[in-house]
Amino acid sequence: MEQINKLKQRGFEVVSAFEGSGINIPHRKTSRAAGYDIEAAENGMIPAGKKAIIPTGLKAYMGADEWLEIHVRSGHAAKYDLALQNADGVIDADYYNNPANEGHIMILLRNEGEQPFEFKKGDCIAQGIFSKYLTADDDNPGGVRNGGLGSTDK
Repeated sequence: MEQINKLKQRGFEVVSAFEGSGINIPHRKTSRAAGYDIEAAENGMIPAGKKAIIPTGLKAYMGADEWLEIHVRSGHAAKYDLALQNADGVIDADYYNNPANEGHIMILLRNEGEQPFEFKKGDCIAQGIFSKYLTADDDNPGGVRNGGLGSTDK
């Protein structure tokens, strides 16, 4: 009988600061959905025309040649005029368990509407899609991540 590999390949975990606070691990709503629905870890509000960094209480682990794409939910974009401030969120594999913030995934949303956007803990605010990436023949990355959000060049 073939032995099953029990090593984790990719998924989500709760960061230590939010353990025991009822954070839900993202899941796909249907068998053919690409995205994992990501919820807010706290209540909050984004004023009209402003942005906010929303904690999720989550971190993601994946293969060295993978990344987690973060997207605003299409329904939120259509109904509430929400957009990711940086257009596309990129969670690199080495963001997981980094020393600065343990790899805590934060969602940077901008409210482009005319009304405040209120959300509650547990509301789906984004979706994440795991993807593989390719590297160039002469690829030679230099450093090791030692920071959290926005730390790649530091």
